[in-house]
Amino acid sequence: MIDKDDFRPITRSRRRATITNVKSETVKLRNGETAAASDPKARESFTKNLQAQLSQDSKRKCDLYDKMSCHKLQESMLSSASSFKNYRGILNWCVVMLVLSNARLFLENLLRYGILVDPIQVVSLFLKNPYSWPAACLVIVSNVFILLALYTERKLAMGLISEKAGLLIYIFNLTVVLCFPMIVVLKLPSITPVGGAFALGVYTILFLKLYSYKDVNRWCRERTQAKARSLSRSLSCPSSQSASSGMQSHVSYPGNLSLRDIYYFVLAPTLCYELNFPRSESIRMGFLLRRLFEMLLLTQLLVGLTQQWMVPIIRSSMKPLQEMDYSRMTERLLRLAVPNHLLWLIFFYSFFHSSMNFVAELLRFGDREFYRDWWNSETITYFWQNWNIPVHKWCLRHFYKPLLRRGAGKLLSQSAVFFASAFFHEYLVSVPLRMFRLWAFMGMMAQLPLAWFVARFLRGNYGNAAVWLSLIIGQPIAVLMYVHDYYVTHYQDDPTVTEAL
Repeated sequence: MIDKDDFRPITRSRRRATITNVKSETVKLRNGETAAASDPKARESFTKNLQAQLSQDSKRKCDLYDKMSCHKLQESMLSSASSFKNYRGILNWCVVMLVLSNARLFLENLLRYGILVDPIQVVSLFLKNPYSWPAACLVIVSNVFILLALYTERKLAMGLISEKAGLLIYIFNLTVVLCFPMIVVLKLPSITPVGGAFALGVYTILFLKLYSYKDVNRWCRERTQAKARSLSRSLSCPSSQSASSGMQSHVSYPGNLSLRDIYYFVLAPTLCYELNFPRSESIRMGFLLRRLFEMLLLTQLLVGLTQQWMVPIIRSSMKPLQEMDYSRMTERLLRLAVPNHLLWLIFFYSFFHSSMNFVAELLRFGDREFYRDWWNSETITYFWQNWNIPVHKWCLRHFYKPLLRRGAGKLLSQSAVFFASAFFHEYLVSVPLRMFRLWAFMGMMAQLPLAWFVARFLRGNYGNAAVWLSLIIGQPIAVLMYVHDYYVTHYQDDPTVTEAL
């Protein structure tokens, strides 16, 4: 520590002491010079002692200066050049502000509308008549297409039909898989929009699975006919090294063409077929029950928030949309953005984490990579590649790479993938609503120029902010468009609904 006396004014007594010290040092120096003049060794020793004393004095002065100094070369913590990375307090502040702001919105909603949650009303979204289950019956009929695919593969494996005939059967089967449920939903009034969307979702997944089933078995037949020594794992056929991975006994083509194998694939949380899926050793009951609890809790939360928060805002948005009042339309859009995005995040966790992990654990399916870190996306392309891994793997394996192998460019192949995704988005929305407005299709195709703009002009945090903004604002726009068109198409002439709005 520095003595207080070091910073007081120098008094006369201290100056006298300093002068005395200087005189004594001068006397010592003269004596040393006299001695050094007579002896060279004494001169050398005197020089060393003098240098050591001077260096010690300078070091003492530097130490004193360092103790007195309060500044050094450094950047501000919030500067990008700073090495500071701990922003946990700011993150906690954001969470607290988010909770408080949403709590205010929740209380305002309760005071204005009361309690709107009605579990019985949810059943009416799936069923108009409790004794008629058309959507469930439509799902049961899908087994016909599964059995037809298995029958075709068995005939192809035995050589009873040609590859061309098998391809024609598959084209017919896959076309009917997409068209048959669409015709039933459009022609059968007893199917509700939610029930129709569920049935069409099941058939869409089945279409992608059967397409992968066709491709992988064809690859295996081609390798068998070429008399290859080993079947590549990348083609979903067993390899000699995979038997040592600790999993069950491996199956070779055509031993995979069984009811058990195809139904395991149909139920497994994947769209890409393999003869030998990675399997976990056992079912973890604790993990299974936690995922089941999450599924039930989050499903109830989704239903409650939709009835209590989303529906009133959507109803209040119909009149501004009809009157084309752009200021009120913008206000309703921003009001709808928060609950819509919150519901989307809950749905993502409930479906891609809780539900798919529950099914995977029940079937002992080993590959649990259903999503990656899409929340860190700095480009639109990275988001679409990482938020839904099963679909991304299917597109990459059965659509994108085959187009590249046939000579298509990367841009054309990416555009074709977005076009196919836009088609299925519109298919899953317009058909259950029984109207065709192409909002979902145009929204997906708009991702192409948006992806180019973000990748070209925005990087880092700005790109990530652009991705989040497209998710938060883009989805409620589509929701409002479809709800408004559905209201105009089905309920505009209904006086009871008009008065409720």
